[in-house]
Amino acid sequence: MKMSRSTQRNRCLHEAFFCKGIGAGFFPSLVLLLTVIGGLLSPAAHGEDLDWSSDFRIEGCGGVYVLAEPGELWIEVEKQDLNRIGRKTHVRAIFFGPDRAVLAETYLPFQGQEKGSGAASVQRHRFSVDVPLKGVYGVNITASEDRYGQDMVWGIRTNSPRYLVETSRGHKDERHQEPLVLHGGDQPGAVCFVPRNEALTLDVAGFTGAELQLLDAVGGVIAVIPVGTDGKGQYTVAPSEQRENVPWQLSFSKAQGTINIDGVTRWDGEFRDLSLWSPRASTWFPFYENRWLLTPYTQRRNVAAGESGEVQFELHNNGPASKEVALDLVFPDGQSLDCSLSADTVTMGPGRSASVRVRFVGADVEGQVHLRATTPSGFTTWSTLRVIPGLDAVNAPLDLPLVLQPYRHENAQFGYAPDYPVTEEVYFDNDNRPFILSENGIFTQRDGEWNETSVGKVVNSKIAFDGENDIYMLATSDGNVALEHSQDGGKTFSSTAVPGKGAIELEQFSGHNRPDGPPPIVRYTRTQVDPKLKWRRVHDLDLFVPTKNADGTLSLGEPIRLSESCIGISSHSGIPSTIASRGSKVHVTWGEATEPAVTVPGVPTYVATYDRDSGILSEPALVGYGPPANDVHNTPSITMDSQGYLHVLVGTHGSTFLYARSLAPNDAGSGWTEPEPLGADLRQTYVGFVCGPDDTLHVVFRLWNSDTTYFPASLYASLSYMEKKPGEPWSAPRPLVVSAFSEYSVFYHRLTIDRKGSLFLSYDYWPTYWFYRTDRRETRRALMTSSSGGTDWKLVQAADWSVD
Repeated sequence: MKMSRSTQRNRCLHEAFFCKGIGAGFFPSLVLLLTVIGGLLSPAAHGEDLDWSSDFRIEGCGGVYVLAEPGELWIEVEKQDLNRIGRKTHVRAIFFGPDRAVLAETYLPFQGQEKGSGAASVQRHRFSVDVPLKGVYGVNITASEDRYGQDMVWGIRTNSPRYLVETSRGHKDERHQEPLVLHGGDQPGAVCFVPRNEALTLDVAGFTGAELQLLDAVGGVIAVIPVGTDGKGQYTVAPSEQRENVPWQLSFSKAQGTINIDGVTRWDGEFRDLSLWSPRASTWFPFYENRWLLTPYTQRRNVAAGESGEVQFELHNNGPASKEVALDLVFPDGQSLDCSLSADTVTMGPGRSASVRVRFVGADVEGQVHLRATTPSGFTTWSTLRVIPGLDAVNAPLDLPLVLQPYRHENAQFGYAPDYPVTEEVYFDNDNRPFILSENGIFTQRDGEWNETSVGKVVNSKIAFDGENDIYMLATSDGNVALEHSQDGGKTFSSTAVPGKGAIELEQFSGHNRPDGPPPIVRYTRTQVDPKLKWRRVHDLDLFVPTKNADGTLSLGEPIRLSESCIGISSHSGIPSTIASRGSKVHVTWGEATEPAVTVPGVPTYVATYDRDSGILSEPALVGYGPPANDVHNTPSITMDSQGYLHVLVGTHGSTFLYARSLAPNDAGSGWTEPEPLGADLRQTYVGFVCGPDDTLHVVFRLWNSDTTYFPASLYASLSYMEKKPGEPWSAPRPLVVSAFSEYSVFYHRLTIDRKGSLFLSYDYWPTYWFYRTDRRETRRALMTSSSGGTDWKLVQAADWSVD
């Protein structure tokens, strides 16, 4: 049945908002109306269970962003366990301000019912704050054991007239999609969204007997969407360049089902990964085009009294038109700071960014100031600068583990503000000078300053050095991967193309490997993908042993085939060392894919030795199996000690690493020790492996933990460390960094060692939840070091670069 515009507006006004979900306070004048239709604002709403059969609810995690005016802001969160899957869905709700200060957080706990017992009673919690300045506040919603939010439903209502929902779940290793799963029963509803200019398709399922209409920005009917007897429907809107950045509305007579919309729940173009929508067009505010308008949201600086400094904030125009942003400094109540602003207006083109600086002078007491950004449309938000006296927090050894908190990482906790690039891990040349890759080149330190040399798009984060201290890296040149070579300390580079296609790895320093000439490299060429086994890939593995010509140019030589069944390499975390060489001997380790019908205990790990002088390649030596089988995550890592003995860690995916040592120095073919686990029942992944000057082996890895020390239920990840001194067993795992959220996490960690034996650990915490991950633009990568062989760790400061 086709509804008139007036009927549609009335239905939206009375019924189509999250009554309990998101919108009971979207207009102050509607408070009485909502009290009548749901009793939602009565005192009983905080102490008694309500009948949710008439409420609008959603599955999935995510949260809400609120453009709040000065005065009281309250946001009420409600949660109900479904008990369909049998998970301990402790829902964590985090209430934060524009500067991402956590104002409050709570758990709405799992109520302990059995799987299949039916929906539990409703739980709710109200957050409130006195808003000092207009800005974007929010609530972050996650669930233990349920990162996709499939076994609970939640909703939010607020007294703010402007709010948007961002539906997001935990990541999957596949195309990112965030379907809207509505649990409103027979209650009518609506989903409002900004349509993209490209063609877009809407798909619905579970809407048996429902009427659906698509309305434009002024309420005109674009289409009545037919729904089959199976509850499914689909409609495609042709592309148009005339659409303004204002929401359309998908209305439905029953808010029960699943909705997918191109550009909103699944992406191929603009506003990627931002699943923003609202239950009513009037609650919309211009968040898309102002996302990341001002970042970082907060900055902390630790300085001595009287010391001057400056911090840089980034402005970003996420919209389609040029934008002028007004800036000013506002002091919180009771706070002061001697500071000034570098500019009071900034103009940016679409998709462009600009920077602004706040200069300050430290005092004997903490000072704070808000940097406020305002657009001509009236959108405004703010960041906070905190200047704290004293340098102890950032210079002192860390009290391990470093426990990350939501929105409070190294800068917020310690004032960590590196004056060096943190784009990738750090490597050290033969003189112990630090080098770090950028996206398109390399950073070198000259005369106390970091300088960037552009080379080409970097395709691997490793840097190598030969006996003459020449520098080597991998980057694209004319569309192909090339071995880049510098003979002048990184000021200029020449390129030597690597033939063929595939992932390329080079040998990097891991403690005692010291190639005289250019670093050997290996090429992984994929030949097969198994559609039935997600992590089974098959590659040809080839070794190149470059040589340096008299004129300084390089010759790669012919490829040396090592395997035609290599499973590949997983190097985003741990940066496993594939190659270790000394003198004329080049040692390579890899894992292999096996036939799925053949039962094996894991990915077989091999090591082979190539002799540069004789040109002879040894037979591959099997050193162990890394469970599970046919999993590319199980990349092994190799290093060598001062005597030349080879040490290999067999990689695993959620199981204990295995360790083996060669029986003869500098030789993979004379036998290996029996592979031994590093510990009992350790759930390890991603090997980072080096050998110290005293031949102590150091390994850093992601470790799954299931205790309740930091979270009420479910797994959480820690970035953990173990060591093996010569002649001793492996130490117990020691957590270095604990994740801010439970469920899946990865640290993108990279362990390196300098020429004096100091350990350097670069990491970038990456939680599963899109709502959190996409909230900021700047990197979260940090760098810590240990000059005590892994005993004490601290965040790296300029004084920690030790150059002979």
